[in-house]
Amino acid sequence: MQYDSKIPIYLQVIKFLKTDIISGQIKCGQKLPSSRELAVTYTINPNTAARVYQELEREGVCYTKRGMGTFVTEDEGVITMLREQMAEEALDVFLKSMSELGISIDEAVELLKQREE
Repeated sequence: MQYDSKIPIYLQVIKFLKTDIISGQIKCGQKLPSSRELAVTYTINPNTAARVYQELEREGVCYTKRGMGTFVTEDEGVITMLREQMAEEALDVFLKSMSELGISIDEAVELLKQREE
């Protein structure tokens, strides 16, 4: 796994997991891998993996059942909000890049429409 050295690894892993959740690769209510399994999968320290789950739980994206493991929330509203939040973040990055290229929002929209055709 290749990580961006400018962004903390735990935040990158959180983004990977959130993307898998909103895309449906990981389902609502699905059990997530243990912290140790997550550490092996993403080649990270087990403490980093535990921090990933703590942060996701704090955000309401998952919950832990003692002795059972960590599960994705079953609240579709949380997933919808997460999808919208991540879409807005992606749009912000896109629009910033377009602005740096001297491309207005209207021009960017037109480019997107042309690409779709």
